[in-house]
Amino acid sequence: MELLFDLTFVAAVAQLAARLAHATVDGHAPSAVAPFLMVFFAIWWAWMSFTWFASAYDCDDVPYRLAAFVQMGGVLVLAAGTGRAFDRGDYTAVTLGYLIMRVGLLGLWIRAAVQHPEGRGASVRYAGGVAALEVLWVARLALGEHAAGATFLALVVLELLVPVWSERHGPTSWHPHHIAERYALFTIILLGESVFASTTAVVAFVEHAADPELVAVSVSSLAIVAALWWLYFAVPAGAGLEAHRQWSFVGAMVITSPLPRSLPSALVSRSRWW
Repeated sequence: MELLFDLTFVAAVAQLAARLAHATVDGHAPSAVAPFLMVFFAIWWAWMSFTWFASAYDCDDVPYRLAAFVQMGGVLVLAAGTGRAFDRGDYTAVTLGYLIMRVGLLGLWIRAAVQHPEGRGASVRYAGGVAALEVLWVARLALGEHAAGATFLALVVLELLVPVWSERHGPTSWHPHHIAERYALFTIILLGESVFASTTAVVAFVEHAADPELVAVSVSSLAIVAALWWLYFAVPAGAGLEAHRQWSFVGAMVITSPLPRSLPSALVSRSRWW
Protein backbone atom coordinates (compact mmCIF):
# COMPACT_ATOMS: atom_id res chain seq x y z
CA MET A 1 0.00 0.00 0.00
CA GLU A 2 2.74 2.44 0.92
CA LEU A 3 4.71 1.66 -2.23
CA LEU A 4 1.64 2.37 -4.34
CA PHE A 5 1.13 5.54 -2.33
CA ASP A 6 4.72 6.56 -3.08
CA LEU A 7 4.22 6.15 -6.83
CA THR A 8 1.93 9.18 -6.89
CA PHE A 9 4.66 11.17 -5.17
CA VAL A 10 7.12 10.01 -7.81
CA ALA A 11 4.85 11.63 -10.38
CA ALA A 12 4.55 14.83 -8.36
CA VAL A 13 8.30 15.14 -7.77
CA ALA A 14 8.96 14.42 -11.46
CA GLN A 15 6.64 17.25 -12.51
CA LEU A 16 8.26 19.61 -10.05
CA ALA A 17 11.81 18.69 -11.03
CA ALA A 18 11.00 19.04 -14.73
CA ARG A 19 9.62 22.54 -14.22
CA LEU A 20 12.68 23.60 -12.25
CA ALA A 21 14.97 22.14 -14.92
CA HIS A 22 13.19 23.98 -17.72
CA ALA A 23 13.29 27.24 -15.80
CA THR A 24 17.00 26.79 -15.20
CA VAL A 25 17.71 26.06 -18.87
CA ASP A 26 15.70 29.13 -19.89
CA GLY A 27 17.66 31.32 -17.49
CA HIS A 28 14.77 31.83 -15.07
CA ALA A 29 16.10 29.82 -12.14
CA PRO A 30 15.83 32.66 -9.56
CA SER A 31 12.14 33.20 -10.28
CA ALA A 32 11.52 29.44 -10.07
CA VAL A 33 12.89 29.06 -6.54
CA ALA A 34 9.76 30.32 -4.76
CA PRO A 35 7.22 28.12 -6.61
CA PHE A 36 9.58 25.15 -6.32
CA LEU A 37 9.81 25.50 -2.53
CA MET A 38 6.07 26.10 -2.12
CA VAL A 39 5.04 23.07 -4.15
CA PHE A 40 7.75 20.85 -2.68
CA PHE A 41 6.64 21.71 0.85
CA ALA A 42 3.10 20.58 0.02
CA ILE A 43 4.44 17.31 -1.41
CA TRP A 44 6.89 16.67 1.42
CA TRP A 45 4.61 17.59 4.31
CA ALA A 46 1.68 15.56 2.99
CA TRP A 47 3.97 12.55 2.63
CA MET A 48 5.43 13.06 6.09
CA SER A 49 2.05 13.43 7.75
CA PHE A 50 0.67 10.21 6.28
CA THR A 51 3.88 8.30 6.98
CA TRP A 52 3.88 9.13 10.69
CA PHE A 53 0.16 8.44 10.98
CA ALA A 54 0.63 5.07 9.28
CA SER A 55 3.39 4.15 11.69
CA ALA A 56 0.92 4.57 14.55
CA TYR A 57 -2.44 3.50 13.10
CA ASP A 58 -1.91 1.39 9.99
CA CYS A 59 -4.83 -1.04 10.27
CA ASP A 60 -4.88 -1.66 6.48
CA ASP A 61 -8.65 -2.22 6.29
CA VAL A 62 -11.09 -0.89 3.70
CA PRO A 63 -11.70 2.59 5.25
CA TYR A 64 -7.96 3.07 5.75
CA ARG A 65 -7.20 2.15 2.14
CA LEU A 66 -9.94 4.41 0.81
CA ALA A 67 -8.55 7.33 2.83
CA ALA A 68 -5.11 6.60 1.40
CA PHE A 69 -6.53 6.54 -2.14
CA VAL A 70 -8.11 9.94 -1.52
CA GLN A 71 -4.71 11.31 -0.57
CA MET A 72 -3.16 9.74 -3.66
CA GLY A 73 -5.75 11.51 -5.80
CA GLY A 74 -4.83 14.77 -4.12
CA VAL A 75 -1.17 14.25 -4.97
CA LEU A 76 -2.04 13.83 -8.64
CA VAL A 77 -4.16 17.00 -8.61
CA LEU A 78 -1.27 18.86 -6.98
CA ALA A 79 1.16 17.51 -9.59
CA ALA A 80 -1.16 18.64 -12.38
CA GLY A 81 -1.17 22.17 -10.97
CA THR A 82 2.60 22.51 -10.86
CA GLY A 83 2.77 24.07 -14.33
CA ARG A 84 0.29 26.83 -13.51
CA ALA A 85 2.16 27.58 -10.30
CA PHE A 86 5.43 28.04 -12.18
CA ASP A 87 4.07 29.77 -15.26
CA ARG A 88 1.38 32.04 -13.81
CA GLY A 89 1.87 32.05 -10.07
CA ASP A 90 -1.55 30.37 -9.80
CA TYR A 91 -1.63 27.97 -6.85
CA THR A 92 -5.32 27.12 -7.07
CA ALA A 93 -4.80 23.55 -8.31
CA VAL A 94 -1.86 22.99 -5.98
CA THR A 95 -3.94 24.16 -3.02
CA LEU A 96 -6.88 22.01 -4.13
CA GLY A 97 -4.63 18.97 -4.35
CA TYR A 98 -3.21 19.69 -0.91
CA LEU A 99 -6.75 20.15 0.42
CA ILE A 100 -7.80 16.75 -0.93
CA MET A 101 -4.77 15.11 0.67
CA ARG A 102 -5.46 16.73 4.02
CA VAL A 103 -9.14 15.78 3.91
CA GLY A 104 -8.07 12.14 3.62
CA LEU A 105 -5.70 12.55 6.56
CA LEU A 106 -8.35 14.41 8.55
CA GLY A 107 -10.69 11.47 8.19
CA LEU A 108 -8.00 9.14 9.49
CA TRP A 109 -7.33 11.28 12.57
CA ILE A 110 -11.05 11.49 13.34
CA ARG A 111 -11.31 7.74 13.08
CA ALA A 112 -8.30 7.32 15.37
CA ALA A 113 -9.94 9.63 17.92
CA VAL A 114 -13.11 7.53 17.88
CA GLN A 115 -11.51 4.11 18.01
CA HIS A 116 -8.46 4.73 20.19
CA PRO A 117 -9.52 6.34 23.48
CA GLU A 118 -5.98 6.36 24.89
CA GLY A 119 -4.76 8.62 22.12
CA ARG A 120 -7.97 10.58 21.63
CA GLY A 121 -6.60 13.89 22.90
CA ALA A 122 -3.73 13.96 20.43
CA SER A 123 -5.91 12.73 17.58
CA VAL A 124 -8.53 15.42 18.17
CA ARG A 125 -5.86 18.12 18.26
CA TYR A 126 -4.32 16.80 15.05
CA ALA A 127 -7.72 16.79 13.36
CA GLY A 128 -8.47 20.31 14.58
CA GLY A 129 -5.09 21.63 13.48
CA VAL A 130 -5.33 20.06 10.02
CA ALA A 131 -8.87 21.38 9.49
CA ALA A 132 -8.08 24.92 10.68
CA LEU A 133 -5.00 25.20 8.52
CA GLU A 134 -6.82 23.99 5.43
CA VAL A 135 -9.28 26.84 5.88
CA LEU A 136 -6.33 29.23 6.04
CA TRP A 137 -4.64 27.73 2.96
CA VAL A 138 -7.82 28.14 0.93
CA ALA A 139 -8.35 31.68 2.27
CA ARG A 140 -4.80 32.51 1.20
CA LEU A 141 -5.83 32.12 -2.44
CA ALA A 142 -8.01 35.22 -2.13
CA LEU A 143 -4.90 37.32 -1.54
CA GLY A 144 -3.43 36.47 -4.93
CA GLU A 145 0.17 37.61 -5.18
CA HIS A 146 -0.17 40.09 -2.31
CA ALA A 147 2.02 39.00 0.60
CA ALA A 148 2.23 35.52 -0.96
CA GLY A 149 5.66 34.81 0.50
CA ALA A 150 4.84 36.06 3.99
CA THR A 151 1.56 34.16 4.24
CA PHE A 152 3.20 31.01 2.92
CA LEU A 153 5.95 31.16 5.54
CA ALA A 154 3.44 31.88 8.30
CA LEU A 155 1.31 28.88 7.35
CA VAL A 156 4.37 26.65 7.06
CA VAL A 157 5.35 27.54 10.63
CA LEU A 158 1.81 26.77 11.80
CA GLU A 159 1.86 23.44 9.96
CA LEU A 160 5.10 22.47 11.67
CA LEU A 161 3.71 23.51 15.06
CA VAL A 162 0.61 21.31 14.82
CA PRO A 163 2.49 18.13 15.87
CA VAL A 164 4.16 19.98 18.74
CA TRP A 165 0.80 21.21 20.01
CA SER A 166 -0.97 17.90 19.39
CA GLU A 167 1.54 15.76 21.26
CA ARG A 168 2.44 18.03 24.13
CA HIS A 169 0.86 15.60 26.61
CA GLY A 170 2.55 12.54 25.15
CA PRO A 171 3.66 11.19 21.78
CA THR A 172 1.72 8.79 19.62
CA SER A 173 3.31 5.43 18.95
CA TRP A 174 5.64 4.83 16.02
CA HIS A 175 7.91 2.05 14.78
CA PRO A 176 11.58 3.00 14.29
CA HIS A 177 12.31 0.47 11.55
CA HIS A 178 9.17 1.46 9.68
CA ILE A 179 10.03 5.16 9.84
CA ALA A 180 13.62 4.50 8.75
CA GLU A 181 12.41 2.45 5.79
CA ARG A 182 9.89 5.11 4.76
CA TYR A 183 12.48 7.90 4.89
CA ALA A 184 14.83 5.75 2.85
CA LEU A 185 12.18 5.22 0.19
CA PHE A 186 11.43 8.93 -0.07
CA THR A 187 15.16 9.57 -0.44
CA ILE A 188 15.26 7.04 -3.27
CA ILE A 189 12.36 8.89 -4.96
CA LEU A 190 14.35 12.12 -4.88
CA LEU A 191 17.55 10.46 -6.03
CA GLY A 192 15.57 8.87 -8.84
CA GLU A 193 15.07 12.27 -10.42
CA SER A 194 18.84 12.65 -10.63
CA VAL A 195 19.10 9.19 -12.19
CA PHE A 196 16.56 10.33 -14.79
CA ALA A 197 18.75 13.37 -15.50
CA SER A 198 21.73 11.07 -16.02
CA THR A 199 19.66 8.98 -18.43
CA THR A 200 18.72 12.08 -20.40
CA ALA A 201 22.39 12.94 -20.84
CA VAL A 202 23.20 9.41 -22.02
CA VAL A 203 20.30 9.45 -24.50
CA ALA A 204 21.52 12.76 -25.89
CA PHE A 205 25.01 11.31 -26.20
CA VAL A 206 23.79 8.20 -28.06
CA GLU A 207 21.40 9.99 -30.42
CA HIS A 208 23.74 12.82 -31.31
CA ALA A 209 27.39 13.17 -32.11
CA ALA A 210 29.74 12.17 -29.34
CA ASP A 211 30.15 15.26 -27.23
CA PRO A 212 32.73 15.25 -24.41
CA GLU A 213 30.53 17.67 -22.45
CA LEU A 214 27.63 15.21 -22.50
CA VAL A 215 29.93 12.46 -21.26
CA ALA A 216 31.12 14.69 -18.44
CA VAL A 217 27.56 15.62 -17.48
CA SER A 218 26.39 12.01 -17.45
CA VAL A 219 29.33 10.65 -15.48
CA SER A 220 29.28 13.53 -13.02
CA SER A 221 25.55 13.29 -12.35
CA LEU A 222 25.76 9.55 -11.73
CA ALA A 223 28.75 10.07 -9.42
CA ILE A 224 26.81 12.70 -7.43
CA VAL A 225 23.82 10.37 -7.06
CA ALA A 226 26.04 7.50 -5.94
CA ALA A 227 27.82 9.74 -3.41
CA LEU A 228 24.55 11.05 -1.97
CA TRP A 229 23.16 7.52 -1.68
CA TRP A 230 26.36 6.31 -0.02
CA LEU A 231 26.34 9.13 2.52
CA TYR A 232 22.66 8.74 3.38
CA PHE A 233 22.85 4.99 3.95
CA ALA A 234 26.26 5.00 5.64
CA VAL A 235 24.68 4.33 9.05
CA PRO A 236 21.97 1.68 9.66
CA ALA A 237 18.94 3.81 10.41
CA GLY A 238 16.49 1.40 12.03
CA ALA A 239 18.81 0.31 14.80
CA GLY A 240 19.85 3.89 15.47
CA LEU A 241 16.26 5.09 15.82
CA GLU A 242 15.40 2.19 18.09
CA ALA A 243 18.37 2.97 20.34
CA HIS A 244 17.57 6.70 20.40
CA ARG A 245 13.79 6.87 20.30
CA GLN A 246 13.93 10.21 22.10
CA TRP A 247 15.43 11.76 18.97
CA SER A 248 12.30 10.71 17.14
CA PHE A 249 11.40 12.87 14.12
CA VAL A 250 14.72 14.70 13.85
CA GLY A 251 16.55 11.49 14.65
CA ALA A 252 14.99 9.85 11.63
CA MET A 253 16.97 12.32 9.53
CA VAL A 254 20.04 12.73 11.73
CA ILE A 255 20.74 9.05 12.32
CA THR A 256 20.39 8.23 8.64
CA SER A 257 23.09 10.77 7.83
CA PRO A 258 26.83 10.21 8.18
CA LEU A 259 26.97 12.31 11.35
CA PRO A 260 28.52 10.63 14.38
CA ARG A 261 26.13 8.70 16.57
CA SER A 262 27.62 10.46 19.57
CA LEU A 263 25.88 13.69 18.59
CA PRO A 264 24.69 15.06 21.93
CA SER A 265 21.00 14.35 22.36
CA ALA A 266 20.71 17.65 24.19
CA LEU A 267 20.89 19.33 20.80
CA VAL A 268 17.65 17.67 19.82
CA SER A 269 14.31 18.10 21.54
CA ARG A 270 12.63 15.01 22.91
CA SER A 271 9.18 15.53 21.43
CA ARG A 272 8.13 13.14 18.70
CA TRP A 273 8.08 15.58 15.84
CA TRP A 274 11.04 17.76 16.79
